[in-house]
Amino acid sequence: MTVGIPIGRIWPVPPAESLTDATLTELYARADRPHLRVNFVSSLDGAVSVDGYSAGLSGEPDKRVFGLLRMLCDALLVAAGTLRHEGYRALRLDERRRAWRRERGLPEYPTLVVVSGSLDLDPAQAAFADAPVRPLVLTRAEAAPPPGLTEVAELIPCGTGRVDLAAGLAELRRRGLDQLLCEGGPQLFGALTAADLVDELCLTVTPLLAGAGPGRITAGPPSPPRRLPLRHALAAEDGTLLLRYARDQPPPPEAPRPATR
Repeated sequence: MTVGIPIGRIWPVPPAESLTDATLTELYARADRPHLRVNFVSSLDGAVSVDGYSAGLSGEPDKRVFGLLRMLCDALLVAAGTLRHEGYRALRLDERRRAWRRERGLPEYPTLVVVSGSLDLDPAQAAFADAPVRPLVLTRAEAAPPPGLTEVAELIPCGTGRVDLAAGLAELRRRGLDQLLCEGGPQLFGALTAADLVDELCLTVTPLLAGAGPGRITAGPPSPPRRLPLRHALAAEDGTLLLRYARDQPPPPEAPRPATR
């Protein structure tokens, strides 16, 4: 007799064909309305990094979805601290993924969007200097850019005293950047959650105990809990779990009916 919430098994299961890139693209498809997706990887015990970097948690299954989500987005949102610490390079895609975007009328490359209140950014970093599309920087109205930054990036003032994320995202969408992907870091994820701007979380759980020390995937002041229903759970043969949670979308508005006499 089943009692309470049913529990089903996703792995191990009988052998089945592995998911193709086309099937994964359908599972992580672009939304039909403005949408902010967050992508993170975590250890079993909740660590966001190993030896200070997320790369220690990311295996082949995570890298595969990581690249797919970049292909699907209009803009990639990242905090300045993460950009510096993780050594972000230029946001480029291989020819196959660029072709996928061209076939759907999208620009060949997504736009890099950096969130920085202090503008402590290096214009010579490859993420800026080698970018195929001019990056955008969401910042405070009073922040002073370092020499050379405005030559490689466009600054978007949004907020005084701190970066107003809601205003920044609204400006991105005004520019046609509706499908946003955020790769962190934890402080930015926490701020987006507090502002109730997160529509989806893609979470890779790596079968690893990282031990005490590293922080969680979210950080910052406490905020109200936000419920996100599970949309799918995928399992790789190495034990990696690929989880997708997304909020319920309101139904699209009905088209106006013609007047009748």
